[in-house]
Amino acid sequence: MGIDVGVRSFILLVEEPSAREVRLRQVLEDAGYTVRCVPASSESLPLSDEAQLVVLALGPPGGAGRELLPRLAQQEASGEGAPLLVIVPEEEPEVMRAALRLGVEAMCQPVDEQELLARLERCLLVRERRQQIGARVATLERLSITDGLTQVHNHRYFQERLREEFRRAQRYDDPLSLILLDLDHFKDFNDEHGHLVGDAVLRDVAAAIQRSVRETDLLARYGGEEFAILLPRTPLAGALTVAERVWRELNALRSGPDGSLLVTASLGVSGFPHHAINSPEQLVRTADQALYRAKGEGRNRICLQDWPLLATPAR
Repeated sequence: MGIDVGVRSFILLVEEPSAREVRLRQVLEDAGYTVRCVPASSESLPLSDEAQLVVLALGPPGGAGRELLPRLAQQEASGEGAPLLVIVPEEEPEVMRAALRLGVEAMCQPVDEQELLARLERCLLVRERRQQIGARVATLERLSITDGLTQVHNHRYFQERLREEFRRAQRYDDPLSLILLDLDHFKDFNDEHGHLVGDAVLRDVAAAIQRSVRETDLLARYGGEEFAILLPRTPLAGALTVAERVWRELNALRSGPDGSLLVTASLGVSGFPHHAINSPEQLVRTADQALYRAKGEGRNRICLQDWPLLATPAR
């Protein structure tokens, strides 16, 4: 069974001057393809990823298409371009061998129409399989960096981005801030209401935090009921603004099966550059110390490195 041509966009037909190829376009259009023709000598050759298939029809030896062959093959191999079919004059077996070595589909002139259509269908199958594999890889990559319960980034991805952003901040002398957030008395909460309700609360909390941060900020579940917010190119003053917004959002949150459960959190904020911070680990340590101090001073508050900044809000 052939492939439904209705799902195809068009073929980019790149050809050298040759009377033999006048029939080629007609064959493709009769088969249901939309064909866009450009000369091989064109200086404004479209990128091959604009088409679902690329046919490179070579004319007599010495034409410009032979220089295009490696470029189009490279686009296909890198995933940036569509599958390529090269039609080679029968008197140039060395070009045929070169095309095969580049990993592209190739056939000889004069063209057998049924063979041409069969090879094009094979190219379409290759494209479809590559797209399916690409979609699976993208899904696996997303799952590998996502916390399964809360659907925010996981701890491993946070650590990778923390190292990357800290190196960038050091190199370009950019500010970098970190907020660590821990839910207050969450163990007692789980003991009283059960872990299923606790899981639902964690999901609600993650969603509330996500609504409160900027697109440029990175939210991750740091562990248990603790979350981390990494703020690239953000000084402490900007980090405090984000922390206050998150804190107020959580104080307004009502969670649980009947929407009656209140959630509070303690937050610690730290930032680079700082005389005590020379590594990603030290950035985390100072934020953790600020968080620990917020817990010790009554919870449900924000502490910034060396002093408390915000007390418990009024209900």
